[in-house]
Amino acid sequence: MTTPSPLTADQQRLLDVWQKHVHAEFASRNVEDALATMTDDAYVNNVPVLLGGAGKRGVGDFYSRYFVAQMPPDIQSTLVSRTIGQDRIVEESVFRFTHSLRLDWFLPGLEPTGKLIEVAVVGIVQFRDGKIAHEHLYWDQASVLVQLGLLDESRLPVAGAQVARRLLDSSIPMNQLLQRAQR
Repeated sequence: MTTPSPLTADQQRLLDVWQKHVHAEFASRNVEDALATMTDDAYVNNVPVLLGGAGKRGVGDFYSRYFVAQMPPDIQSTLVSRTIGQDRIVEESVFRFTHSLRLDWFLPGLEPTGKLIEVAVVGIVQFRDGKIAHEHLYWDQASVLVQLGLLDESRLPVAGAQVARRLLDSSIPMNQLLQRAQR
């Protein structure tokens, strides 16, 4: 196993801004603190559901009405990997939470099911002038819908929570969809 290279001062500054932003979203749940880490023309794009906001006003509205306001109380994030460049951070994480409240930022229009969700999330965070210029967030919506019972994994080439679990546990077998398809 290799030891990661130490961060440059510029990379550490990006990471500090990002961690302050994430703390404001998930821990203190303070929209104004989150917005303070962003450029005036920043945007957020939750790619799988085509939701987000553009400009501080649009991002602030999205955060206030949906994202921060509808954060599950038991949400946990486990970092899988992080890459920090000159002006970008890419993070791969596994999020785990109970669908205990309406989550329009993640599952628009669906009422709470009470089901546990485990999902791999990739965030690409672009910086400009020391602030966040945009966030692109990706996740496998099909695996989420399987976990909620809205997609039948026995009839479609999709899988549920094991998709995220495999990132954290290499003993979980791969190629199950191929094996099922060959039966």
